[in-house]
Amino acid sequence: MYLTSEIKKDLFKKHGKSVFDTGTPECQIALFTYRIKHLTEHLKNNKKDLFTERSLVRLVSKRRRLLDYLKNKDIERYRKIIKELNIRK
Repeated sequence: MYLTSEIKKDLFKKHGKSVFDTGTPECQIALFTYRIKHLTEHLKNNKKDLFTERSLVRLVSKRRRLLDYLKNKDIERYRKIIKELNIRK
């Protein structure tokens, strides 16, 4: 499996307050970004996998909604997570 518990813990530790901090928008955005990168690589090799393409679109929209929420809530946290994850608007 591409997303092990160690990878999740590293993401949560890096972008959250602790390893167990899974609910903050920064942690969720980081997790979604990791999954989006993996699905993008998968779709480069499997162009006709429509189910994965649909899943990718749903993940991107979830991440976009979280980014919009964070932008309205606290613009500095938004800018920080955009810079750390190299997400372009």
